[in-house]
Amino acid sequence: MARILISMKDGFLKTIDKMALKEQRSRSELVREALREYIKKSSRVKPKNADKNASILENLLD
Repeated sequence: MARILISMKDGFLKTIDKMALKEQRSRSELVREALREYIKKSSRVKPKNADKNASILENLLD
């Protein structure tokens, strides 16, 4: 499995960690699931929304 490095604000990471702990799964699994859902949702959206969706994802990861 490949590894990636992403940057995000400390507060956002704390939110992710709290959610992962609550759901009893790893941070990585939580992020993978979020990205799977994003990809699934994006594939159903009209192309005109692609830039908006990319911006939303970018803001989530900042």
